[in-house]
Amino acid sequence: MSNRNGPSALRIQHPNSAGIDVGASSHFVAIPAHLDPESVREFSSVTADLKRLADWLVEHRISIVAMESTGVYWIPLFELLESRGMEVLLVNARHIKNVSGRKSDVLDCQWLQQLLSYGLLRGAYRPREAVCVLRAYTRQRSMLLRNQARCVQHMQKALVQMNIQLGNAISDVAGETGFRILRAIVKGVRDPLVLAAMKNARIRADEATIARSLEGNWRAEHLFALRQAIDTYDFNERQLGECDIAIDAQMAKLKIQDAVPEKARRRSASRNAPQFDARTRLAQMLGVDLTRIDGIDVSTALIIASEVGNDLSRFPSAKHFASWLGLCPGTHITGGSRISGKTKRCANRIAQALKLAAVALRRSQSALGAYHRRLCARMDKAKAVTASAHKLARLVYTMITKAEQYVDQGQAYFEQQHRDRAIRSLMHRAQQLGMTLIDLPTGTTTTA
Repeated sequence: MSNRNGPSALRIQHPNSAGIDVGASSHFVAIPAHLDPESVREFSSVTADLKRLADWLVEHRISIVAMESTGVYWIPLFELLESRGMEVLLVNARHIKNVSGRKSDVLDCQWLQQLLSYGLLRGAYRPREAVCVLRAYTRQRSMLLRNQARCVQHMQKALVQMNIQLGNAISDVAGETGFRILRAIVKGVRDPLVLAAMKNARIRADEATIARSLEGNWRAEHLFALRQAIDTYDFNERQLGECDIAIDAQMAKLKIQDAVPEKARRRSASRNAPQFDARTRLAQMLGVDLTRIDGIDVSTALIIASEVGNDLSRFPSAKHFASWLGLCPGTHITGGSRISGKTKRCANRIAQALKLAAVALRRSQSALGAYHRRLCARMDKAKAVTASAHKLARLVYTMITKAEQYVDQGQAYFEQQHRDRAIRSLMHRAQQLGMTLIDLPTGTTTTA
């Protein structure tokens, strides 16, 4: 690997490396040709063959392995090789394609091994084992919440097919009043006045309006669909309770302090929030209370804790953390000119949660709320949400890494800061034009 001008920049950095092409039924493994005459082998995905694969790599003293993130097929092999003391890199297939080379002329595993040996691959972020367990529980919980949302859609569809316009009378069919009426319908109650009398006192619509919306055709097939949707919703509700118990137990194992967070500001309780004191568990696990940040509730903080845990040492700075989330501005630059600042496409769960938290800042009477509204006035809403989510990500990184609590300075503080910056800018501009700014008393008017 040398030329006339001197040695090449590419040098072997990992002589004992291996590349694995992961598949559903079998895995192709490649090691350096000088270690074994049969340097490429195929192993099936059954447990016995996975153990043979690991033994073969240990026999040839392989210290580092690279594999593509193919679905979920890589997980059993990744965990097995990691338990054998090897460094396993889960690489992005898109990054491999970006490296120039004749990939079509060789097996994928050989190409992976060659790139890894020269140090051209970097592994994706994967938290430690205990956090991975918590992440699995939390993602299962999110899936159950999505299933419940689909059940509510099925209920609404069955009601519309029977011309029951309950959704036009009350805002939430899946709320306390809505479920009380739906369960009564399933049990055989058909009198609209009796059903309307079940409303909660906080419902704005009167009983007469609700009774008129409950007149329809009670067809058997639609009632059957409504009953099954309610049963499925209840089943998912029981499974959510089991998930909450498992999440609570796992978070107790990750506790790093026994302190109890300060009393939270009054916020409306979320229906999808965990059924245990998750705020205290999160503070004990992370060392800080993320819910003190405006826009971040318990559910959002739980997603952050389950995806990265309390150790962010993998990210050297807040900028690296925001880049991993896909929230930092793009750097599409050509010929010294910036073509686009669009963020990269990323399906990161933390980024999605922070964007939802940023949307909630629209009505917040806080410094972050004022910051978000200022962005909305300058740019379109989608960009403002991404920029606000970026700021939330930097706050989260700073709190976890420095163990500092967040203190809201208030909306007036942010507005004063913005005013001071505007005055300094105007003074600088006036000085360039040879003019002087005069600070007039409040209420004074001037004429040309």
